[in-house]
Parts: sequence; structure tokens; C-alpha cells
Amino acid sequence: MQNRNGRVIVYTGDGKGKTTAAFGLVLRAVGRGMKVAVLQFIKSPERTYGEQLALRRLGIEVHQLGAGFTWTKTPDVHRQALQRAWTLVKQYVHSGQYDMIVLDELNNALAIDRFPVDDILSIEDVLELIRTRPPSLHLVITGRAARPELIAAADIATEMALVKHDYEQGTAAAKGIEC
Repeated sequence: MQNRNGRVIVYTGDGKGKTTAAFGLVLRAVGRGMKVAVLQFIKSPERTYGEQLALRRLGIEVHQLGAGFTWTKTPDVHRQALQRAWTLVKQYVHSGQYDMIVLDELNNALAIDRFPVDDILSIEDVLELIRTRPPSLHLVITGRAARPELIAAADIATEMALVKHDYEQGTAAAKGIEC
């Protein structure tokens, strides 16, 4: 993909740390005076996550736009959340107000197999957003199962692989270490 100053960065894979890596970029960007927004697909505003609290303390806009990872709600609830999220993403990306936008868990939203989403959001829609974004905008996309077309369109793509995690031995996540 031709770099237009702003980069498209994709973090994917089955390993932990995709969101954490993206938020590391956010911290660097804010440290350089850049205006950043984080738009989280899947995560529900009904629950508070530590990273949202920390980012908001730094003045970073964070929006939890999903209905949750558990999929216990009806497909219509998840579909409506995805539709609202995608509408907001397009507004943010095309507003020209941001230097970096993180689309956290977008890959997961594209890969939902519990109900159809292509009529709301397809890989073609995401590729069109990448093509039409402001030239200086850095777009960071996270989540498992990044589509090959998205990886091809990225300037930087990192696939994370889990090597070892103590949850495999039945250890619960520790507060503040939810990865």
C-alpha cells in the first residue's frame, strides 16, 4: 500500500496483546501532541475496563461501541451495536480532527460467525475507509482473524502468537493483568 504519511497498522493473531500494542502506539502519539480517538468494537459500555480509565485520564477519547464478548444478547442487539459503531467510525475518520484512530477489535467484528454482518460491515467497506481516509491519519486496527485483504492493505501488520499463558493451567486473570 502506498504510504500517504498516515499509516495503516494491523495487530492480529491468536496471541494476547493486540490491544495493548495499539495502546502503546496511542501513548507515543499523545506524547507527541497528536489527537487520538479509540473506538472499540465488541466491548460494551456496560462494563468498565482498566485501559479505558487510563486512556480517559490522559484525555484520550474512548468509545465502547459493542454489546459484549459473551454473545448472550440477541443477534439484533449485536447487529444494531455494529451498525452504530460503523456509522461513528466513518464520522470520526472523515472528520479530519484526529491524527490517529484505533479501531479496536474491528477484525473480530468482521469475523463474527454467530450472525450475518456483511450487510452492515464488509471487508470492502473497511478497505474503502482505508482508501478514503485523510492522508495524514494513522489508522490502527486490532483483533483476531484479520482478513488477508486487510493485511495486504496495511503498511504494517503484526501477527501475535501465544507462546505461554497461565490460564492454560486454570489460573484466572489478575486484576490489572487481564491479557
